[in-house]
Amino acid sequence: MLQSSIGAVAPESDDATRADVIRVASVPHGHVYVRHLGSVDPEPGLPRIERLADPDPAEPGRAAQSVWWPPPMLDAAWVRARADFDVMHLQFGFDARTPAELRDWIEALRASGRPLVYTVHDLRNPHHADRAEHDAQLDVLIPAADALITLTPGAAAEIRDRWGRESHVLPHPHVVDFATMERIAAARSGPADGFRVGVHVKSLRANMDPLPVIRTLQEALADIPGAVLQVDGHNDVLLHNGARYEAPLAEYLHRAAAAGEIDLRVHDFFDDAALWDYLASLDVSVLPYRFGTHSGWLEACRDLGTAVLAPTCGYYADQGGVISYDHDEGGLDPASLERAVREAAERGHPGPLSVAFRREQRRDIARAHARIYEDLLA
Repeated sequence: MLQSSIGAVAPESDDATRADVIRVASVPHGHVYVRHLGSVDPEPGLPRIERLADPDPAEPGRAAQSVWWPPPMLDAAWVRARADFDVMHLQFGFDARTPAELRDWIEALRASGRPLVYTVHDLRNPHHADRAEHDAQLDVLIPAADALITLTPGAAAEIRDRWGRESHVLPHPHVVDFATMERIAAARSGPADGFRVGVHVKSLRANMDPLPVIRTLQEALADIPGAVLQVDGHNDVLLHNGARYEAPLAEYLHRAAAAGEIDLRVHDFFDDAALWDYLASLDVSVLPYRFGTHSGWLEACRDLGTAVLAPTCGYYADQGGVISYDHDEGGLDPASLERAVREAAERGHPGPLSVAFRREQRRDIARAHARIYEDLLA
């Protein structure tokens, strides 16, 4: 399999074998990453890509707020019952499937003659404290996929080392919509007022270790004039009655806020509009991860012109535009984080990626996907 980047996509298929429409069963479809794989402007000479919609969230037993979880398309019975797709494209959402169930699903695809494309977003699942389960799932999916895609050269190298497979390397598309990018770029065109650094603990995924990061930032920012450390977190983790209340973290943060050392904000999940406004209000967003692979949050910051301090675990630096600090499962190097935040203060917040750049990038990504699908169906 050819490794490809935006500048070197898979070769075009012969016109005689080109389909006008390729129907893709995408797992999932409704996620922003998948929605932005298609070109804004259809390109002549390439097939139209139609991605099957996610199942109706009103289906019995499915929560309205979870449009695509769990994905019925990952059932072998669903594959055998459906004839309305040409290619299966797995992105993520297979956490609840055992390796045996994934093997049955792949066998159903093989029996029906439909190829499998797998985009490897996570080489280490950010929700799993132990990597064994995810590794076992990858040991089924990666060798069996007819084509592999991943987001960074570093991830492609790890896939090659671990499984002997080559991957198409296609970057993460924009996350924020173009109209919001333009609005926020105009609002950020003047000089920054102060220096606001944000850490969002969200609902405290397994890959997060925020407390050492927050303590280090408190010390580092004390020496930077006008600096404010804003810490956000969800009600379920930081309120006493929360379903996943984390007492040591919550108690520390509330004490620090009472002492005026941090700006603590506890709330429910942001919707998209609130999340974009939050990220745009920061000069720097710090990712407090001790393991992981890639980040859509990082891409949203790039869209909005917010600097990112990212840990050295995973391949965040390969995504581009971050200041790295040393943090992995072995722990945090406080000195590296102090250096990183001082560097961010000296640089000032970066300009956002332009809409023109993101639009052209999305066109290239759509073209690459269409050619990968074509080659598999040729």
